[in-house]
Amino acid sequence: MTEPRFRVRARHTPSTVTVYQAYRPEIGGPAASSGRFPAAWKRDRMTWIKPSFLWMMYRCGWGTKEGQETVLAIEISREGFEWALRHACLSSYVRGLHPDQVTWQRQLRRAPTRVQWDPERNLHLQSLPYRSLQLGLSGEAARRYADEWTVAISDVTPLAHEIHALVRSGDRDAAARLLPQERPYPAGDDLLSHLRP
Repeated sequence: MTEPRFRVRARHTPSTVTVYQAYRPEIGGPAASSGRFPAAWKRDRMTWIKPSFLWMMYRCGWGTKEGQETVLAIEISREGFEWALRHACLSSYVRGLHPDQVTWQRQLRRAPTRVQWDPERNLHLQSLPYRSLQLGLSGEAARRYADEWTVAISDVTPLAHEIHALVRSGDRDAAARLLPQERPYPAGDDLLSHLRP
């Protein structure tokens, strides 16, 4: 079956959704050990969360890029995730979806969350023909994410390194078996109609 170009895929349970971020060890380590973002984590800055493990690996170079050495899996409440989608604006103007550029710019300024759809990646971090959701959280959304939505934080850097080593050695099947199981998220038109280009 052909994968839709725009669909949310994530590891999820009846109550949570897993998203990924990568930080320098001084932030990632304390966050994973306490299950909460430390004081050094800035609630007044935009933070991007990614439900796709492989897109996160593309972004952080399997946890090797400077400042992104600690890869975190953050379980957040589905209520929070869906609030973020409902209050989001696309990060770029789309003719036909937005009435005009001025209206889109006004929506973008007011929205506490924004959405980008970037090419999903395979195990070799090459682009796939369908898109992966990135959610940018700012202001109220960033504060809710850190203080209300976060259920658990775990350090998945060793997993990232193990999968990367298997890919480099050519054992693609073993690498694929270790990947987090991401399934289509049951997001209907009420959540996504204003976010699909």
